[in-house]
Amino acid sequence: MRKILCFGDSNTFGYIPGNGKRYGINERWTGILQKLSAGMFEIIEAGGCNRTGFTDSIDGSEFTGYKILPGLLTDDLYAVIIFIGTNDLQKFYSATEKELQCGLEKMVQTVINKNIKAVIISPANLNKNILTSGFSQMFDETSIKKSFLLAKIYKSVAEKFKCRFLNLNDIVKVSSIDGLHFTKEAHKLIAENVFSIIDKLVI
Repeated sequence: MRKILCFGDSNTFGYIPGNGKRYGINERWTGILQKLSAGMFEIIEAGGCNRTGFTDSIDGSEFTGYKILPGLLTDDLYAVIIFIGTNDLQKFYSATEKELQCGLEKMVQTVINKNIKAVIISPANLNKNILTSGFSQMFDETSIKKSFLLAKIYKSVAEKFKCRFLNLNDIVKVSSIDGLHFTKEAHKLIAENVFSIIDKLVI
């Protein structure tokens, strides 16, 4: 059975806004995706809380996406769903639009160089509730503004490398609880839309 790696941060891990626990396997989008694709794909979950995508994390290499990903690219992978980048917007990093684009391009190149298909998901925009949440020490107004640039950047990279692309802003919004993570209902919609993409990947 073809294997698909879901690589991302806390929104791939299944972080529950408000209590910090993890959604159950039948509630988080990766688990729902496995059910939807039963008999077609094996879904491998690789989400990590507070994981950056393209910036060296202040918490070390184990929280730095571009350093972790190569070790997960096994020869039996058919595709990688790249859903990361929100934590690069944290005020500690001051990542520029160009740095975000170059970082994503390098990550996609790493995947396709292994003859693995890449699917790019643009994170949903942050909202102002993040400024009064438990994440207020990590994100600021600039972080919110930068989040509105991601869809354009990610779409551009997807077009450059001829990858499938999903802009989450078209289907869901982040929770009003913390302005960063998703409700169960949003996870279900993400899974359904991702499935509609991977269902067409098979040649």
